[in-house]
Amino acid sequence: MSVQAPLIHARALRKEFGDIAAVDGVDFDVQPGEAFGFLGPNGAGKSSTMRMIACVSPPSSGTLRILDRDPVRDGSAIRARLGVVPQADTLDLELTVRENLFVYSRYFGLSRAAARAKTDELLEFVQLSERADSKVEPLSGGMKRRLTIARSLVNDPDVLLLDEPTTGLDPQARHVVWDRLFRLKQRGVTLVLTTHYMDEAEQLCDRLVIMDRGRIAEAGSPLELIRRLSTREVVELRFRDEAPEVAADAFDGRVARVEVLPDRVLLYTDDGDALVPVAHELLQPQSVLVRRSTLEDVFLRLTGRTLID
Repeated sequence: MSVQAPLIHARALRKEFGDIAAVDGVDFDVQPGEAFGFLGPNGAGKSSTMRMIACVSPPSSGTLRILDRDPVRDGSAIRARLGVVPQADTLDLELTVRENLFVYSRYFGLSRAAARAKTDELLEFVQLSERADSKVEPLSGGMKRRLTIARSLVNDPDVLLLDEPTTGLDPQARHVVWDRLFRLKQRGVTLVLTTHYMDEAEQLCDRLVIMDRGRIAEAGSPLELIRRLSTREVVELRFRDEAPEVAADAFDGRVARVEVLPDRVLLYTDDGDALVPVAHELLQPQSVLVRRSTLEDVFLRLTGRTLID
């Protein structure tokens, strides 16, 4: 069976702004049909990487191939095969939902008949057919986001780039957007996204990279990263007053790592239930929660809990 070439191929990729390396020599491949994520704190280099993939910001150095083309030389040809969902919606608020899609379809050279058919198809896909003749401005945030996604699909893109696709949405709206993106992946559309939401990355991404200070700290599937960089479970001990200092070796080898926060202590372990009575006797917490390790535990271990401006 032949191995498909990656749709996006990067090696030693850099983006510099003066003396600052926003992207500092990263390597990654995005395979056809997968959902690939860039995670990282603010200033990690996610947006700069996405702008290079979108062919709106040339690399400073390194190799970048998109759809087996050079983004500097073949930028317009690549952009014609990309769909882009920016972080902030850029819809025309004066037009109706239907007109936003129809007009955008015409930009891509579709005939009037083809544009009408594509508009109807996309309205149904993002579940906005009943709001087709509504103006955009009064729509909810979730509806606007779905319309933005629909607009990014008018050219039947090979790759869909999504920058923070559900920022600012309530939980119900986020899940509707996730469902539409999952269905796109089922159709064979390759998704490349940035997100601050770890649950979103776990839901959507087949593979991801965690970026920090312009470099890739770790890469893999969400499950692989959790298994490799965390424990199976986390025991959260909450305290009425300031959390006590405690070392991992206080638990006779049952705890791989301890994290002390202002109001709680996190114990990383493979058997949370067995650890609870020991933790109660040793530390007398106000409450105890046993949960599975998540991608957020991995993310915070790699990038820290301190905000980066």
